[in-house]
Amino acid sequence: MTKKRRKLNKDFEKKIYASKKNVELVLAKIYDIDDEDIQKEYISAFNRVVYIYDELKEDYDQQGFNDNSEELLKNYKNAFNLFESEFEI
Repeated sequence: MTKKRRKLNKDFEKKIYASKKNVELVLAKIYDIDDEDIQKEYISAFNRVVYIYDELKEDYDQQGFNDNSEELLKNYKNAFNLFESEFEI
């Protein structure tokens, strides 16, 4: 059986790339926090955002752009916005 070719979407790839940069930036800021207890609290809260980003990236890498892609991106954005509203970075 031949493998189905992934459907690519350049605009969506740009959104994934921007999401990756946002995750990296926030992680860098968290790791710059001197107080270990506060740093652990931020990391713990941000892990949900990282998990959802990883799910988004993995889905695109494995299946390409599909019906679920926009929903995963929306979930990532919602989690990121929730983190930003609850934690000052």
